[in-house]
Amino acid sequence: MTLPASGQITLNQVNVELGLTATAQIGMNDSAVRTLFGIASGEIEMSDGYGKANTTPYHFLVIAGGGSSATMFGGGGGAGGYRTSYSTSGGGASAETQMGLTAGSTYTVTVGAGGAAWGSASYDSRSNTGANSSISGSGLTTITSVGGGGGGWMGNGETNEFIKGGNAGTAGGSGGGSSSGTVNTSLAGGTPTSGQGYAGGPGIFITNVSPSCRASGGGGGAGGAGITRSASANTITGGLGLASSISGSSVTRASGGAGGQERTNYTSPARPGGGGGSTGTTFGVGTAGTANTGGGGGAGSYNSPGTAKNGTSGGSGVVVVRVATSVYSGTQSGASVSTSGSDTILRYNSSGSFVA
Repeated sequence: MTLPASGQITLNQVNVELGLTATAQIGMNDSAVRTLFGIASGEIEMSDGYGKANTTPYHFLVIAGGGSSATMFGGGGGAGGYRTSYSTSGGGASAETQMGLTAGSTYTVTVGAGGAAWGSASYDSRSNTGANSSISGSGLTTITSVGGGGGGWMGNGETNEFIKGGNAGTAGGSGGGSSSGTVNTSLAGGTPTSGQGYAGGPGIFITNVSPSCRASGGGGGAGGAGITRSASANTITGGLGLASSISGSSVTRASGGAGGQERTNYTSPARPGGGGGSTGTTFGVGTAGTANTGGGGGAGSYNSPGTAKNGTSGGSGVVVVRVATSVYSGTQSGASVSTSGSDTILRYNSSGSFVA
């Protein structure tokens, strides 16, 4: 809990905030009270305690699982949502406020899986959204990053308008890239979650090139929107990821998966940061999103007439927590523990917990 922001503060309330029994003997000059009130020496008053809480600041990075791509020349998967207090968050958002955690309390870490590939290649083979990642516990407003949107897939037959990226219109952390629309039209990519990522790229049916080409959009990334092919450029890539040094060195994560095309002789490279790519060869198979980056899956290609290639899975998410070593409890489950300077770092590649 937090001490009142105005009015009367009682010593009973101070005791409870410090984790003591309400009737414990305590004095205003006690070191614990001075630390809580932020007054190291000199005169101290009850009003100095307004709004104060007995919590420890923790930095965090929470990335959800990336979305899978669709089959054939489907859209690339969107990256998992990207939230952090240590650097820029996804979608161009500023760094968030550090978590204020209560000493002795247990906090639960959930790491989301990447969206699974559909498993069969046909016009109506679809994609899956990645799973959410989160940190939750006593006194903390749960920090949730949303799973990446799945890549757009074709409808039942080539003459239909094809379905947009994302999962039935629901937002992903970053949106999935769209499949192509009807002739010479563009179909919008999946929408992102504000403060977590960018939109997927639109798909397009291009007829002013020879031969004509249906091209799908790349999935959105934490650092940029998915890219769509134009008549003058053969490249389709997923959106850029974001780099963070919260784990001790700079690592780029959460890029979108590359979109697929109907024809050969194109380039759909994987982005740094775990987003999968598509091959540029006949009947090429896309590359899955990299595990524990939240990258989107890359779409497969299709050379008409020919054999369609399956979509690929998104990369699983990751959660990183960083705190001053001097206040680290030493109690955790499921994390890889390291240090950087005066801080201890807990990296979760799968779900676990820690005690503040």
